[in-house]
Amino acid sequence: MQTNEKKISQHAPPRRIGRMVETIVGCKWSLTVMDLVNTGIHRPGAMERAVEGLTAKVLNDCLRLLVSFGVLEKASFAEIPPRVEYHFTTFGHKFRDAFHFLDDLEHELTKIELKEEDSACKDGAG
Repeated sequence: MQTNEKKISQHAPPRRIGRMVETIVGCKWSLTVMDLVNTGIHRPGAMERAVEGLTAKVLNDCLRLLVSFGVLEKASFAEIPPRVEYHFTTFGHKFRDAFHFLDDLEHELTKIELKEEDSACKDGAG
């Protein structure tokens, strides 16, 4: 007897992007650094001064990581004193937008949870 049931195969997550997201999110400061660049803070010294507890070593490690994944690009200027700035790459803009989308989902989930709590309180009070 034949059945017309379709089997669904397991969907594997994108491997390279998955590892990249794990690594970047796993770094305590990566999302903060991306936010700094997004708000117009492009120089490492300004980044370090803008965030309490962010050291030069950790910041440099984080920037190096984001550059290695192609999220940020480093621009060095031949000036005295030397100047370095970081900006999003084309890919980095898309990557940043993905996190904005996740942030929007987080806000939506919070609203749903608050409505459910409010509804439960009203049901329990009545």
